[in-house]
Amino acid sequence: MDRVRHLHGPALRYFAAVAEAGSIRAAARELHVASSAVNRQILWLERTLGHDLFDRLGRGVRLTEAGEVLRAHVLRTLSDFEATAGELDALTGMRRGTVEIATVESVAESLLPGVIAAFRDKFPGVHVSVRLASSDKVAAAIIAGEADVGFTFEPPEDTRLAIAFYQDLAIGAVMHPCHPLAAEAPLSFGQCLAYPVCLPARGLSLRKRIDVVLAETPIRERAHVEANSLKLMKAIARSSDTIAFQTILGLEREIAEGSLLFRALTDAPLQRDRFTILATAHRALSRAAQAFFDHSAAALRDRLSLIDADPAS
Repeated sequence: MDRVRHLHGPALRYFAAVAEAGSIRAAARELHVASSAVNRQILWLERTLGHDLFDRLGRGVRLTEAGEVLRAHVLRTLSDFEATAGELDALTGMRRGTVEIATVESVAESLLPGVIAAFRDKFPGVHVSVRLASSDKVAAAIIAGEADVGFTFEPPEDTRLAIAFYQDLAIGAVMHPCHPLAAEAPLSFGQCLAYPVCLPARGLSLRKRIDVVLAETPIRERAHVEANSLKLMKAIARSSDTIAFQTILGLEREIAEGSLLFRALTDAPLQRDRFTILATAHRALSRAAQAFFDHSAAALRDRLSLIDADPAS
């Protein structure tokens, strides 16, 4: 019992500050205490838990595997406190709160601005924080307690993740309207490889599906572009004869104005990329985060239902 009490006292707060700052000295400055006091608390934690929490580096510290586990506990504890505060706020109506969002770029480009604006109209006192990440890192942020709601593609199968909503979206070839393949339908990935292409960078969910097709139809004798930015891939397709590969998300404006074309591909692995809205399955969301979770699922269900089997039609 004594160990539990101390773990939720200053030692845990000092540990969290060091983990965030990556340095005992920097954490001490943030906490307005002496570096020696912070170091003593960290050493006490390590002795009490029987694990090294940090690797001591030349100019700072880095979390060990045990440190990562403890950091996840800290984040869950803080999140649970926020949930409790939200329940207390519910007694008089939700006037404040915080929602931490992690999202892939394509969703932030087109869908998320309207979702956030509508949510803020309902709850102007809620602070909304958004960060962009790759699809894998969005899921990791939810699991670690670093984000409340995640928007991503093809998340891993993990019991720590709860999926509020998903929609399968076709993967298509994105090109300038004057491209030689613009009038081709149906269109295969192999046909596209006869021209310059821009592929999603490795590590993105969409690239994993493309790599399945590339194993059967490799790129031969032609250099190609790789990028992890939706905006860059769109710009390359708009300004050259290069073909990019994406889902319809983030392309709606360009397709509507006619500056880009989207052509769904016939290859079986490219029939879908699964878009999902995630939350954690192992802790309660704060009232503000739960409200945003429910709001975004309803809004995007309505929005994405308008995208049919041929998004370019």
